[in-house]
Amino acid sequence: MGKLTPELERERVRILKASEDYGLDCFDTIFELINYDQINQIAAYGGFPVRYPHWKFGMEYDHLSKSYEYGLSKIYEMVINNDPCYAYLMEGNMMMDQKLVMAHVYGHCDFFKNNIWFSKTNRKMMDQMANHAVRIRRYIDRYGYDPVENFIDVCMSLENLIDRYSPYVETSIVEKKEDKSPGNPLGLLKVDKGYMREYINPPDFVKAQKDKMMEKLSQKQRFPSSPERDIMKFLIQHAPLEDWQQDVMSIIRDEAYYYAPQGMTKTMNEGWASYWHSTIMTQKILNDSEIIDFADHHAGVMAMAPGGYNPYKVGIELMRDIEDRWNRGRFGREWEQCDDVRERKNWDQKLNRGREKIFEVRRVHNDVTFLDEFLNEDFCVRNKMFVYKFDKKQNRFVIDTRDFKAIKAKLLFMMTNFGQPIIRIEDANFENRGELLLSHMHEGIDMQPDFMTETMKNIFKVWQRPVNLVTAMEGEGHFYRFDGNEFIQKKLEAAPKAESSDGSRK
Repeated sequence: MGKLTPELERERVRILKASEDYGLDCFDTIFELINYDQINQIAAYGGFPVRYPHWKFGMEYDHLSKSYEYGLSKIYEMVINNDPCYAYLMEGNMMMDQKLVMAHVYGHCDFFKNNIWFSKTNRKMMDQMANHAVRIRRYIDRYGYDPVENFIDVCMSLENLIDRYSPYVETSIVEKKEDKSPGNPLGLLKVDKGYMREYINPPDFVKAQKDKMMEKLSQKQRFPSSPERDIMKFLIQHAPLEDWQQDVMSIIRDEAYYYAPQGMTKTMNEGWASYWHSTIMTQKILNDSEIIDFADHHAGVMAMAPGGYNPYKVGIELMRDIEDRWNRGRFGREWEQCDDVRERKNWDQKLNRGREKIFEVRRVHNDVTFLDEFLNEDFCVRNKMFVYKFDKKQNRFVIDTRDFKAIKAKLLFMMTNFGQPIIRIEDANFENRGELLLSHMHEGIDMQPDFMTETMKNIFKVWQRPVNLVTAMEGEGHFYRFDGNEFIQKKLEAAPKAESSDGSRK
């Protein structure tokens, strides 16, 4: 990694000054100049230069390297939500591209700092990731590579079983403290020296403590007291895990929560950064000789393929639409009740509140609320947003529906929980046997059977007791059970109903 060249540094100062003039408020941003191999390594690590060893990162690096060598893809920018922010520029890019990337990065940095959905993230994650790597490497040295890697595989398969909205929910309920801390659910004796572990806590004693815990658990009537969506947290606190396994799972969970806001705001974040790189470059930075190259590269990023969804395109166009509507006063009851076509076409109250409005939107919304509030039928028609399906006879994507409500519903479903099923622990003492009972909050889409079965297997590896699941398949209620050896499936008399956030059935 290297520092910016004097020429790039001059442009960085100009772009930073322009972004501040427009009102962007960023953390200090450190740019590093790296080659294509380094940027692929960092991208494979999720944007961080140091991560713990795992085959997943090597696979991702191999994919990125081959894609670059074959000309299939190229990474132009990468920026980390941190204080200070770290961003990377790739050597060999033309000067116009470097300036575009820096302007885009400052848009992201402003979003990271000021969007409320990033407010709960660790702003020192660069250091925390390195700390995670050190801890896991120590476990590898102590317990061996294969046991640690295999357990990381299990944890990664469960990293979506968290409650992404829980960090933003304030509660005044004081939880009753347990007799034993969550870090030692088995009641094992404290060990200060690793080499004394098996002497102080011999295997027979550990097994006896596990049996006692399961017996105590089997005596409880309702556990947890209310359905638990953060399954990883529940397993960390209550599954019969060893200390190192608890720590590894907590590391995977912490990183899952760190990345969650990026998935929750993908369209807004990329739209905001694209809006500002376009504004800054065209109004402050570009010279005449760079206009054509900028337009060509910008258009390439904004292309919308049939059957696909481009968050850059949808995000920037919706930001521009909001700005235009609030500049002209095309909002509120008077606008909504106007049914004169000519009057609506020429409506302009010259309020000039558009820029103020998009800054407000940037601060409080995520993708679901952003699209729910501001995506309207007129926008969909103008931007040709339809629902597509693949026609095997024609061997291409064709328009399935132009119905606005169907389009909006599909987009909102795709962004709610990232389109993944919502699973909750209903009972950790199912039928008084210490088994887990999970429920799927069915929202119209069935779970994929292969993913479902593998996930249940991995939960069993952690819980070490049978795992049960209630869901719906093809409109019928189904009950699944995995006892460590085989799956049992049976139909229920009625399909389970989804439960709304207020606890009512629908």
